[in-house]
Amino acid sequence: MLKRLTLAASLVFTANASFAASQLTVYTALENEQLQAYQQAFEKQNPDIKIKWVRDSTGIITAKLLAEKDRPQADAVWGLAASSLAILKDQNMLQDYAPKHLADIDPKFRDASNPPAWVGMDVWAATICFNTIEAKKQGITKPVSWEDLTKPEYKGKIVMPNPASSGTGFLDVSAWLQTFGDESGWAYMDKLHQNIGQYVHSGSKPCKMAAAGEYPIGISFEYPAIQLKRQGAPLDIVLPKEGLGWEIEATAIIKGTKNLEAAQKLADFSSSEEAMKLYSANFAVLANTKVPVTQTELPADYSQRLIQNNFVWAAQNRDQILTEWRKRYDGKSEK
Repeated sequence: MLKRLTLAASLVFTANASFAASQLTVYTALENEQLQAYQQAFEKQNPDIKIKWVRDSTGIITAKLLAEKDRPQADAVWGLAASSLAILKDQNMLQDYAPKHLADIDPKFRDASNPPAWVGMDVWAATICFNTIEAKKQGITKPVSWEDLTKPEYKGKIVMPNPASSGTGFLDVSAWLQTFGDESGWAYMDKLHQNIGQYVHSGSKPCKMAAAGEYPIGISFEYPAIQLKRQGAPLDIVLPKEGLGWEIEATAIIKGTKNLEAAQKLADFSSSEEAMKLYSANFAVLANTKVPVTQTELPADYSQRLIQNNFVWAAQNRDQILTEWRKRYDGKSEK
């Protein structure tokens, strides 16, 4: 009888322990197909913590976080653009924290404060997805530069992300302004606009549309280009010769979270070597530059093709840039 009571008590305790697992609400702009692997690895190390994802494009997640400033709903962010996190830091919305593996993170891929407000994971950069079959059908040549995309032969044949909703779209626009200068950058986008068929609300969607043949050219980033090419899509990955705009995917803790300890464990994991190995399957530049990457579709000098990107400038001028962009080009935006 005593043994049965002891067993029953043990089962009740186990059940209560499972129900007591912390639920961590994590906002993210990561691609859907990345979430499961990252979540499984984290929860294997932390079985007492369960992740509840809230996923959308970078601009939408950023706007949601800002709208919730006075009543935060997120505990942490895992996979959001550094320029967006810089805005949240400026609004005093992030909890400074030095994760366990901070010493392994390249200083240029983390917030400069000590302890930092955010810590980088990996880099994603602008890429042109070029459908070789559709291009042959339509008699167009492969571009090799951003300037090439303004040629008359591409009129109506290019799709790109809307910078107001997509982090990839914003890194494109901010990079062109930094690379060409303010006046020449807007002049370039005026010419490019003549060839744009549509601005869509996702950074990966233009590459997927190019792969499907909806448009022969999609301005996107390297992750979907590599994944689609591996699946047999007739894509050439074009890295424009003027240089690539880029962003850092990063992790941060939202100030005021009631699950601070669990959020800190997430930040610890995100900066760990195990997490970096997961990121390396998708990206060629990691915040921990000592971890080798495992994809080979990009050139060895890929990191050298990234422009000198001023994230502080991009964050400080984001609203002004987007206001001007909408005024000039929003008529072709996806509903």
